[in-house]
Amino acid sequence: MYQTLAILALFVLVYSSVAGRIERSWISGPIVFTLFGLIIGPVGLDLLSFETDRETIKTLAELTLALVLFTDAAGADMGVLKKAKALPIRLLLIGLPLTILLGFGVGMLLVEKLSLLGVALVATLLAPTDAALGKAVVTNEAVPDPVRQGLNVESGLNDGICVPILFVFLALATGKAGEEGSWNLAIMLVAEEIGIGLAVGLVLTTTASLLLKFAKGQQWLTHTWIQIPVVALALGCFGVAQWLGGSGFIAAFSGGLLFGILAKQARDEFLRAAEGTGDTLALITWVIFGAAVLGRAVGHFSGLIWLYAILSLTLIRMLPVFLCLTGMGISTEGKLFMGWFGPRGLASIVFAVIVVNANVPNSSVIAATAVCTIMLSIVAHGISANPWARGFGERFAKKQGRSHTGDE
Repeated sequence: MYQTLAILALFVLVYSSVAGRIERSWISGPIVFTLFGLIIGPVGLDLLSFETDRETIKTLAELTLALVLFTDAAGADMGVLKKAKALPIRLLLIGLPLTILLGFGVGMLLVEKLSLLGVALVATLLAPTDAALGKAVVTNEAVPDPVRQGLNVESGLNDGICVPILFVFLALATGKAGEEGSWNLAIMLVAEEIGIGLAVGLVLTTTASLLLKFAKGQQWLTHTWIQIPVVALALGCFGVAQWLGGSGFIAAFSGGLLFGILAKQARDEFLRAAEGTGDTLALITWVIFGAAVLGRAVGHFSGLIWLYAILSLTLIRMLPVFLCLTGMGISTEGKLFMGWFGPRGLASIVFAVIVVNANVPNSSVIAATAVCTIMLSIVAHGISANPWARGFGERFAKKQGRSHTGDE
């Protein structure tokens, strides 16, 4: 135990010292931590002294996703969203459903041993994108604002949108919707989870926001303790909703959106520590992913799984995005850029573990497909983010410069 703690702590210390330099290169944090996990895990040096079962991975990933969902939603710029709302709206309401449908169609042709609902689960759990893997893009000011904002809002919101869709398919696949597998019963079951999740998220967040506003006005919040409430609120929303039989992810997502509105000027001050905690938990998740998941899964990747994973990151994601952005005045490179930078990460890990733990038939195939896609995404998007972001930004700036010159 102490050996593992020492190795992880020292590695995080070294990485934090050079993180800025690494993140400006073609290497990303998730690449480094996943590779580190693979090296120290059972298929490498076997230095980890603790066992990580599915439940441990699921719990860590769930709490991490709950915190990330809350902070992403709370940090969404509603002003920017109102001004450029057409772009994320198209990505979320047209691009996302088309991605799931195309993923289902391709899966029916390529993914073996799965029922219709099994393929639908694969398509759904691989649909949400991960802002952490695309950080070099959404924080790069060289990239045009509408593109950065569109990708940032999309990645922050599509996790929450995919949760009810996943649970509908999961309820049908596991028979929880009734012996006849009624769609009506499945939707009623999920509506109950969503309703409880929404109620918990909105009630807890409203109560907490009023309490924090009063405490801040009375100057009861110290500099030290002001960093704690958002982390506690995010995990509280998740835990209470799950405890009551609702969706903790919906609670965290809806609570985050409401907190961002209610906190107003104090939002950034409250969110700062929570975002750092979320980033740290996410990196730990990548280490465990590399050590306990990736090493064991590689041997189960068939040729068709590799092909589906490649298509998931390219055709299945890029074609719907290209189509849904048609007619918005975005250049061909801009549409391809936004289509490519839809990395799969944390949400897909959580959803895959949920599916496996639900004992869906042939869940090992679903897990192998998800792990293969996530692994390729970590590498491909990590390597391409900075070079393409810089190049795209420079070409866009030159084009804008020529446009302004022509206007003069």
